[in-house]
Amino acid sequence: MPETPHPFVRHSHRTFLGLTTPLLFSLIAEPLTGLVDTIFVARLGAASLAGLGVGAAVLSSLFWVFNFLGVGTQTEVARSEGAGDRPRASLMNAQALLLSGIFGVLLCVLGLLLLDPTVRAMGAKGELLAPAKDYMSVRLFGAPAVLVTVATFGTLRGLLDMRAPLWIAVAVNVLNIALDPILIFGLGPVPAMGVAGAAAASVFSQWLGAIAAMMVCVHRLGFPSHLRLGELQGFLHIGWELFLRTASLNLFMLLTTRAATEAGTNEGAAHQAIRQVWAFTALFLDAFAIAGQSLIGYFIGAGDLPQCRRVARIVCQWSLAAGCILAALMISGSAPAAAALLPLTAHSPFFPAWRIAAIMQPLNALSFGTDGIHWGTSDFRYLRNAVIAAGAVGVLGLLWIGPSAPFPLTSIWQVIAVWIAIRAAFGVLRIWPGVGSAPLAKRLSIAR
Repeated sequence: MPETPHPFVRHSHRTFLGLTTPLLFSLIAEPLTGLVDTIFVARLGAASLAGLGVGAAVLSSLFWVFNFLGVGTQTEVARSEGAGDRPRASLMNAQALLLSGIFGVLLCVLGLLLLDPTVRAMGAKGELLAPAKDYMSVRLFGAPAVLVTVATFGTLRGLLDMRAPLWIAVAVNVLNIALDPILIFGLGPVPAMGVAGAAAASVFSQWLGAIAAMMVCVHRLGFPSHLRLGELQGFLHIGWELFLRTASLNLFMLLTTRAATEAGTNEGAAHQAIRQVWAFTALFLDAFAIAGQSLIGYFIGAGDLPQCRRVARIVCQWSLAAGCILAALMISGSAPAAAALLPLTAHSPFFPAWRIAAIMQPLNALSFGTDGIHWGTSDFRYLRNAVIAAGAVGVLGLLWIGPSAPFPLTSIWQVIAVWIAIRAAFGVLRIWPGVGSAPLAKRLSIAR
């Protein structure tokens, strides 16, 4: 155990917010760029915007499936840091970089080979097909950079360094925003690329960000002398549990995009706008979860288990408060959001679905906050089972709606609200009272 106590022990809320604030700005940088992409592409028409929505939904889901590279690395590095074992932290970082490079290249190659059937499976046809394919065919070349960045940010956050990811994320997304109008609409000798221009701006900036993040990690931890096969197998086991969880989660979200796209061009465009804002708020709330994950991992590594439950309580308190604030802001800002993000033809299906997305923000907060707590305790199997159960209910709800429903987009977001409520319930009950073999309840009882 480290000789000096962590600042959280004496100044819990101040330390927690000190970690959360830079996290918040680094996490919202990417969805802000997504919103800017949406605003620019909306000027090209509803078909281009809906096509962007299909491509962005598929790619964000694919990248998100590999978030175990960040989540697993963050937990393991935080535990190593709490135990004062820097060599193991260096090993975890090297393994994550190796795996992220391999998976990124494979994702790029397979994505390009399966591009056409993937887009068609998402319901894109007719005028939506070309923009969706144009966007994905370019964005896939950034896959290795995206996964490397996920892994390196996990390492840095495990070291409780929230500022380096912030500066890298801000620089990447400012560059992305600056390139958007040039590549989408053309400027001087640069031809207008349309939807593909938004993708090219992302790819260029993401590669620069990945290189910068790797340099910071190597400076902090160096390289291990060799990789241990046993450690790599353990990391892959963690990755498999997280992979299944995230795949189930993303399958459900992809099906919601598919259902909205099949309901009509205006519904698909409205869903894309709401989904972008929802992703923005989700990452805003994830700041509390990620800070909690690092703190819990640190205290488990340090052997200070009572602090873990204290972290859990503070994470849920701040997450719930933020969720209520976000709900109020979304409800009051519905008209400006529609004006900024959508053509007039898509306003009718937008407003009722938007209100549902706003009201569910407190449930989002508890779901995401408890995810971070359980990541910190390595309760990955429980999270996998909870998301699969919620996803099964959600898929049944989507099948019940059908594309001929009178208000399909409203019904889709009602199903999403039920899905997130189930996840939140599973997350909270695992901590209070601690259903099943809850790690915190079990370990604390042993510690007593």
